[in-house]
Amino acid sequence: MGYVNIARYLIATIESTAVAPSAHAPTQVTPGAPAPTEPAGTLAAATLKVPASVRLQYDVRAEVQGLTADALADLTWSHDDHTYSARLDLTLPLVGTRTQTSVGRITPEGLAPTRFTDKARHELTADFERTPDGVRGKIVFSANTPEAPLLAGAQDRLSAFVQLGAMLAGAPRKYPEGAVIRLQIVGSRDAEPWLFRVDGMQQLRLPYGTLDTVKLTRNPPSPSDSKLEIWLAPSMGYLPVRIRLTQANGDRFDQRLRASEGL
Repeated sequence: MGYVNIARYLIATIESTAVAPSAHAPTQVTPGAPAPTEPAGTLAAATLKVPASVRLQYDVRAEVQGLTADALADLTWSHDDHTYSARLDLTLPLVGTRTQTSVGRITPEGLAPTRFTDKARHELTADFERTPDGVRGKIVFSANTPEAPLLAGAQDRLSAFVQLGAMLAGAPRKYPEGAVIRLQIVGSRDAEPWLFRVDGMQQLRLPYGTLDTVKLTRNPPSPSDSKLEIWLAPSMGYLPVRIRLTQANGDRFDQRLRASEGL
């Protein structure tokens, strides 16, 4: 498989995205109690800290069938304490760009997405249609897939990492090693519950520098699914500085923080 084919494969298949720390002080939000029907650990019944507006740059390496391809990722995160917007562009030379966006509101429970968009060759969307209480409702996909019920605390594949960081930054003692966080994660075609396990402390050497981190892992729920690993830096608000996606066939996509600048 040549470089262009590897790059196209990366554009077509990578589904996980990362966010990274801002040098600015975070916005503090005080959430209400989660609905009693939600599993423990779904929503943080403690203060959340949402990162300030920032532009983030990443080095991305794809390992496909023993060969490698390098890419750049650029994420712009902005909010006004009430609404937010996130955009991630994954660009590969000679191939093009894959863009994911998430827009929504900032609520006492954290981020409440209203639309998720994933565009490579075609644009696909997932719309979060909420009931009047703003908690539940349904998710409507532009792809030919059935609607899904919207659960409290639901996140899309881009907003999820901001929400996870905000939960841990606001209440790090609530998530010791071995703790599990459950979130409904919405993609462009589906909505599924994901479990993130807290694995403990690790030190990483990144293009950005050497950082002490807390690692989270989403193990594949089935042999055909992917493994997702996230490293959060306590010194930077417990937001992800690295994300690694390993597919069932061994192909790997590694996104590592290179630079950060405030907006």
